[in-house]
Amino acid sequence: MTDITSPGSIRDATEDDMEAVAAIYGHYVETSAATFEVTIPTVSEMTRRFQDLTQGYMPYIVAEQGGVIAGYAYTGLYRTRWGYRYTVEDSVYVGQKHLGKGIGRSLLEDLIAKTTGLGYRQMISVIGDSANAASIALHSQLGFKVIGALPSTGRKFDRWIDSVLMQRSLGDGNTTPPTGLTL
Repeated sequence: MTDITSPGSIRDATEDDMEAVAAIYGHYVETSAATFEVTIPTVSEMTRRFQDLTQGYMPYIVAEQGGVIAGYAYTGLYRTRWGYRYTVEDSVYVGQKHLGKGIGRSLLEDLIAKTTGLGYRQMISVIGDSANAASIALHSQLGFKVIGALPSTGRKFDRWIDSVLMQRSLGDGNTTPPTGLTL
């Protein structure tokens, strides 16, 4: 567990956290282009997604402050084809009342450490909306580099939205052959 603020911690998520996770995510679905989803998933759908990721041994974590879930983050496989097996994609969401407190950074730092420890070698972030300065800055601060943008790949709020691709190496990255990760 990593301290984020007093009192606060990062811990592995549980199914009991999915109601709070769904509420945090629902806000982004309704109000931002950070996600291209347009219908808020139900708690049962968020629980199913959580189960799919954690049954595949992917990290899924929450930041808790004073007994309240302040944010969450997880990794999933970047692509499911065998050749991509050492590459993951991250997702980080912070509750609106908890923005600007370093929670996103703490979540992403912990996620990077956990994913590196599992033997993955690359982490990709697909950021919805090239105007999403906060997410781009967060990822940049933690070693991600912009590797490209996919113009107008999404449509939401009656406008075309870009996807910004960012990437960082994990552990030895591509400097040595991978070992220890079996999928």
